[in-house]
Amino acid sequence: MKSLVQKDGVRLQSLISEMLTEIGEDPNREGLARTPKRVEQALRFFTEGYNLDPDEILNGALYSVPYSEMVIVKDIDFYSLCEHHLLPFFGKCHIAYIPKGKVVGLSKIARLVEVFSRRLQVQERLTTEIADTLNGKIKPMGVGVVVEAQHLCMIMRGVQKQNSVAVTSSLLGAFQDQKVRMEFLELIKK
Repeated sequence: MKSLVQKDGVRLQSLISEMLTEIGEDPNREGLARTPKRVEQALRFFTEGYNLDPDEILNGALYSVPYSEMVIVKDIDFYSLCEHHLLPFFGKCHIAYIPKGKVVGLSKIARLVEVFSRRLQVQERLTTEIADTLNGKIKPMGVGVVVEAQHLCMIMRGVQKQNSVAVTSSLLGAFQDQKVRMEFLELIKK
């Protein structure tokens, strides 16, 4: 998939200018004169995940290591855009896996979150994409992913619930066992 934003961005800037006019603003007034360019650049950054390949990110960081205990990277900050309203949602992602002969560089786990969060998303798909990719790439005994996020589409509009947090999980392989699941959930609470 290609980025949602063209390289030169001229068409998107024109559409943003039209949108400003449609909501009753003057896109030529001082405070808005450069807004179409700024929004175009922001959208390019927010959707750069479409140009990132999870295979390329993980391939160079797989190592044969005789380790078979749980590996957890927790509190990975992320932000994304809700595909329904184009409003941000943001929070923390917690990822664990139990290696079976191969481990992955820890920073690559955080990069994997960026690949999928920097696309138009729903939290449920974000959670499963991360879990499925890690599971398919390193073929561990199991993978667990928990995502906690606040959605501006719930906070700023709609139900306007300021303190709501959505939590999703994807538990694969060994993480479907009750003991493993509980160990993971306990460790990410601390």
